[in-house]
Amino acid sequence: MKIYSSLKSKKNRDKDCQIVRRKGRVYVINKKNPKMKARQG
Repeated sequence: MKIYSSLKSKKNRDKDCQIVRRKGRVYVINKKNPKMKARQG
């Protein structure tokens, strides 16, 4: 999982990416391509 300062561009890489908030952190998750996982903060 990569840690990014901005996730907006990461969400646009793939149409299956979803942005989720968990425990004050922002995550990008992708069920079809788990390589796309990212975290902010």
